[in-house]
Amino acid sequence: MAKTNRDTLYLGLRYLIGTVVLMFVAPFGIYQAFKNSEHPLYIPVLIFGIICAAAAIALGFLSVKTITAAFFDESE
Repeated sequence: MAKTNRDTLYLGLRYLIGTVVLMFVAPFGIYQAFKNSEHPLYIPVLIFGIICAAAAIALGFLSVKTITAAFFDESE
């Protein structure tokens, strides 16, 4: 029976925390951009929100991959 790799698990949990933060920041940024569409910083704020949303999706996949690798990796 394989033991859980704790270092990899903690790394995956840190990624998961970053994912949750980005999951709140991205919709807020996109909402603020659409709410203030007359403002001169409309496009940069919208781009920031879209980049955060894409990063949340990518980091979410990475965190799940890392956590499952901590549990099921047979490298030892």
